[in-house]
Amino acid sequence: MANEELIYRITRAVYGRLGAGADERQVEQLVTDIYRAIEPVVAANGGAGTGARHDTAGALTGQAEGSADRLIVSVFGVDHPGIVAGVAQILAESDCSIVDINQTVVQGKFAMVIIADMARAGRTVAELKERFRAAGDKLGVRVYAQREDLFNAMHRV
Repeated sequence: MANEELIYRITRAVYGRLGAGADERQVEQLVTDIYRAIEPVVAANGGAGTGARHDTAGALTGQAEGSADRLIVSVFGVDHPGIVAGVAQILAESDCSIVDINQTVVQGKFAMVIIADMARAGRTVAELKERFRAAGDKLGVRVYAQREDLFNAMHRV
């Protein structure tokens, strides 16, 4: 699992450099690239200097929940039949399990959030995002997807 405190620090630094109006997708990609580049160094140092603490069993403590194997999918648009099915179909075809789902309709406006487990996914996050974008275009809704660890870190900023 990714070190959320480190991701938070990187995200804060990127937003500090690019400004609060920075494109969220660009920030997410930069944070992902930076984390992947330094992750081996962090692992080699046992997470030292990242703000993480270990309990007596060696498990990380003091971190908010978040996993690189889970995906947060948000969907917004005008309500009509087939939205849930269209998004769920993409997850099913990619071997992703729905861990949690919440959807609502308010005065004809549709909103949904799905937390999906990507541990067995046959696709990368980038591939899933592209499939969600294409499906959203066909369904007339906006679909956003982000790894849970990055989502949590970025929304602490």
